[in-house]
Amino acid sequence: MDHRYKVVGVTYNIGEHFVCFHKLGDTESWRYSDGLLEFKKIIFYEGRNFEGRSHEVTSNQPDMHSYLSRCNSIRVESGCWMIYEQSNYSGYQYFLRRGSYSDYQQWMGFNDSIRSCILIPHPMDISRIRIYEKNDFRGRMMEFMRDCLSIYEEFHFGDVQSCQVFEGCWIFYEQPNYQGRQYLLRPGEYRRFTEWGATNAKVGSLRRVLD
Repeated sequence: MDHRYKVVGVTYNIGEHFVCFHKLGDTESWRYSDGLLEFKKIIFYEGRNFEGRSHEVTSNQPDMHSYLSRCNSIRVESGCWMIYEQSNYSGYQYFLRRGSYSDYQQWMGFNDSIRSCILIPHPMDISRIRIYEKNDFRGRMMEFMRDCLSIYEEFHFGDVQSCQVFEGCWIFYEQPNYQGRQYLLRPGEYRRFTEWGATNAKVGSLRRVLD
């Protein structure tokens, strides 16, 4: 399934002018503030506490192995990012927003391998997703416009076999309380859990992508 974008979007916030340009296979984002052009930026470091060799990124990177042999700390200067354990956006996924992460445990990493990353388009004001208990949008359905700390406790909903993302980007977590494996979902239809990269249908919590 192809979730690539081919649109030009402009979002206005008070005091700032955000422009997001999405092209096939890549995403780049600029922010205009006080007449200055700023790229969204994330910096990867081989050592803990932002030491050792580093690599600065301002757009999607499908393969970073030639720049870093490992990654033990990260600074997100702007934007929301999904980073991946393996090249070509595969393996474990981790959602990061602006902040400093002095070791890989702070982004709930399973190891110190980061090989690719995606810049997530600027968050929308409205987010909406539907989850289904069976493949192909069948069975019981729940719709969300807000974060959910525990899908099972609130709705007695166990496995999520398919979903539809109408607005915004979302993160699925395998466990409640935003723990466990993470998966990025962009607008589109996912007829079975393998289409968002999962190995099983377990979804314990979900949250919107917000700065």
